[in-house]
Amino acid sequence: MKIPFVDLHAQYLSIRPEIDNAIAEVIANTAFIGGQFVRKFESDFSSLLGVEHTVSCANGTDSLYIMLRMLGIGVGDEVVTVANSWISSSETIGQTGALPVFVDVTSDYYSIDENLFEAAITERTKAAVIVHLQGQPCEMQTIKEICDRRGITLLEDCAQSHLTEYKGQTVGTFGFAASFSFYPGKNLGAYGDAGCIVTNDAAFADKCRMFANHGALLKHQHKIEGINSRLDGLQAAILSAKMPYLNEWTQSRISNADLYNTHLKGIEEIILPIVRPDCKHTFHLYVIRVKNREKLSHYLKANGIDTAVHYPLALPNQECYKSRNLHGKFPVATELQNEILSLPMYPELTESQIEYIADKIRSFYK
Repeated sequence: MKIPFVDLHAQYLSIRPEIDNAIAEVIANTAFIGGQFVRKFESDFSSLLGVEHTVSCANGTDSLYIMLRMLGIGVGDEVVTVANSWISSSETIGQTGALPVFVDVTSDYYSIDENLFEAAITERTKAAVIVHLQGQPCEMQTIKEICDRRGITLLEDCAQSHLTEYKGQTVGTFGFAASFSFYPGKNLGAYGDAGCIVTNDAAFADKCRMFANHGALLKHQHKIEGINSRLDGLQAAILSAKMPYLNEWTQSRISNADLYNTHLKGIEEIILPIVRPDCKHTFHLYVIRVKNREKLSHYLKANGIDTAVHYPLALPNQECYKSRNLHGKFPVATELQNEILSLPMYPELTESQIEYIADKIRSFYK
C-alpha cells in the first residue's frame, strides 16, 4: 500500500466541480490581481473567524512581516517567540531589524511554555508572536494576561491552526492581530502561496493593506513605501470554494487522530500526541515521539508510507542564529527535534490506511 504524507489530489477530486468552476470564473472575469474574488475571500474568512477585518497577502510569511512592520517594530526592539517553529516565525522579526527572543516549549503539548514566557520579556520587548503549532492551541489565558499586564502586543501565528480553539474561542482572535498561511498543504490550502492577516482594528488593517500594496490604498497614490504582497484572484477563488468544507475536513482530521490513538495504543516505544484540556486540536499534523526516528521512518518508507519531521532543528539551533550562542539553552525543543515524527494526516485518509500504518509501526517494534 502506498500512503502519501498529504494527498492534495484526493481533496481536489472530492470537490472538483467547485474548484474547476472557481478557476473558470476568475479566467472569465480576468480578475487575476485583486478584484471581486479577493474581496469575497476576505469577507468569507472574516465571517468564518468572527473578526472585523481580513487583509489578504501573498503568503503567511509576508503576513507576519507586514504585521510587525506596521506595528513600528524595528532596530533595538525585541519580540518574543517560540523555539520550535518554522523559520518564518523568527526570520520576519529579524527582517524588521528587531531581535527574536526564543522561549522553550512544554514536553507534553509541544507549544510555548507559558511558565517561561514572562522571564523572556525585557524593557525592549514590544510584541510576542505566539505559534499554535501542529493545530494545538497555546495556553492563551496565561499568555494574554501577561501581555496585557506588561503592555506587550500579542500576535498569533495561526499557520497550522485554522479553526483551532482554546476553551471555546477560536485562535487568531485573542491577540491584536493574527497571521494565517494558506500554503497548499495547510488545513485550508490554496494551489500556490497565499496568506492573510486578521484583526479587529480598522486603522491597523488599512495600514497592513496599504503596505502590502506598494504603500497605496488607491492606485498610483502611494502614502508610504510598501511591498508587493497581494493575493491573486485564482488563489482567492479556490480558497472560497474550499472554505465551506473546512469544518467537515477539520472533524475528519480529529477523527483520524482518534483512530491513530486507538490503533497505536499500547506500543510502549512511542509517545502519542495529547490535546490540551478543554481545547480543540485541529491536527494539521499528527506527531509521535520515538527514540529511533530515522530507522522507523526508513522502515515506513520501505513499506510505502511517507512521513516528515516538523522540524529537524529547533530555531535557536539553526546556523543563522549561531553567533548568538543559543545552543543548549532550549533543552525541550532540542530533545523534541531528535524524536518527533509526523505521520500521514489529511481528511481523506481512510481507517484502513491508518490501520496499515499502525500495523507497520507495531511490526517494527516487535
